[in-house]
Amino acid sequence: MVHKIAVLIPVMIAAIALGVLGLVFIPPGVKNAPAGFPVGTVRINHDVINVEVAKSSAEKERWLMFRHEKMPFNSAMILVYDKPDLYSMWLLNIGYNLDLIWFDENGNVVYMVKDVPPCKSTFDMADCTYKNTEPAKYVIAATSGFIDKHRVNKDSRMSITSI
Repeated sequence: MVHKIAVLIPVMIAAIALGVLGLVFIPPGVKNAPAGFPVGTVRINHDVINVEVAKSSAEKERWLMFRHEKMPFNSAMILVYDKPDLYSMWLLNIGYNLDLIWFDENGNVVYMVKDVPPCKSTFDMADCTYKNTEPAKYVIAATSGFIDKHRVNKDSRMSITSI
């Protein structure tokens, strides 16, 4: 009689292999499809920032993937979550280095990282995943240099004008 584990192991290996191949060989039509995110405006310190808004699960999964043209410094993407928590950002298929800023529900900076490089491959997940250390409700993703340009620091505040 065949042991369950003898059947499960090859099935699990095949599922993982198919998942990795699916990520690596995403059809060009999907990669190049316009994302069509809603837009809004936030203020960080006193600077007005135009934002693309990712609220739904699908929008947050897609976020800046497959983009190779850097956003201007007066623009960013804001990922909006239902409740404050710890949220990981995996930089797979991102075309350039990013600055990432996590804000709590009151608009206070709780964590930020500067000039983080995207993943080189699907296998270097540990080297290109970033996670806040305190609960946050919003994540701003912007072109590397954004934090310095807008003088963002631990005392900075974000206010939402429209999203």
